[in-house]
Amino acid sequence: MNNKKIRVAIAGYGILGKVRFANIIKFPCFDVVAISDFLINDLIIEKGIKTYTNYVDMLDDDSLKYDAVFVCLTNDSNSEATIHALNRGAHVFCEKPPGRNVEDMYKVIEAEKRNVNKKLMYGFNHRYHDSVEEALRILRSNKLGKVINMRGVYGKSKLTTFNQTDWRINRDIAGGGVLLDQGIHMVDLMRLFAGEFKTVYSFVENSCWNYDVEDNVYALMRTKNGIVSMLNSSATQWRHKFHLDVNFEKGSLVLSGILSGSKSYGAETLTVVSANLDSDHGNPKEVTTKYNTDLSWYKEIEEFYNCVLNNKKVTSGTSYDSLKTMELVYKIYCSDEKWKQKYNLRESNNYE
Repeated sequence: MNNKKIRVAIAGYGILGKVRFANIIKFPCFDVVAISDFLINDLIIEKGIKTYTNYVDMLDDDSLKYDAVFVCLTNDSNSEATIHALNRGAHVFCEKPPGRNVEDMYKVIEAEKRNVNKKLMYGFNHRYHDSVEEALRILRSNKLGKVINMRGVYGKSKLTTFNQTDWRINRDIAGGGVLLDQGIHMVDLMRLFAGEFKTVYSFVENSCWNYDVEDNVYALMRTKNGIVSMLNSSATQWRHKFHLDVNFEKGSLVLSGILSGSKSYGAETLTVVSANLDSDHGNPKEVTTKYNTDLSWYKEIEEFYNCVLNNKKVTSGTSYDSLKTMELVYKIYCSDEKWKQKYNLRESNNYE
């Protein structure tokens, strides 16, 4: 590791932009030199950081000489800003989702191919929670055998964050509703634990909030190897909920709750269930660990930091991860024929 300073620009300074900033400055080799946001004049920004009202002006400022860009924008701008930053010769860390649709991701990958010496990483933050990392370690140890099935619920009580004009309910900006905004984390984790899903059935609904984006998705999915997963991504979960059961040949892993900024999803726990069919009679041994500290934001940026500083290959949150997760999200959307026709949606031709 060397002492070279990595000059950082942040595109978008909303909730996630501020969270990223707070963790970026914990690394001595990161130096935040610029921030853009359309509300920049109403925000408190530290002295010495240049400010811009839009990301294009920031990225095109030749005097800035930034090395890396953190993209924390709305869904319609994430892919455009990522492509722009890559073409300007910067490393890029982008929040999920990578865009509004799969086509946005294809354009990003083409830009990545043109800039092969630059790092591109996506912020699938849930991968870095302690409970998820430990569950993945146990899965890979094979001590519980093969995965049989999974059941996941990720739900909140509404689609909007601030008011009824929130961009999250504007299809032209958001591209989708609760599945693309929040449920995409559960989709990503299911892919992480089971691999790629080949067969998908779904019901997609917007009958509660009546916006032109979904407020509930119910999906049944199966991998080539026979792992079956059930998913409910919901914006009518009045008591916020994160829950994922992963059932194996010799037991289960139960992820429940997630440490979040809202602190509304309950305690983050991992329960390891060890089955003994000869003696437990459906009441197996369980060991539950509660996690009290959320270091996921720090660990995720640390991974990007090490990739940039030491020229390491990005291995988590790659463009391929993002592409396959976006393809699965759209496979779920399009598997409901009524929803597909209503919004004239198309599956990816490259979905495997």
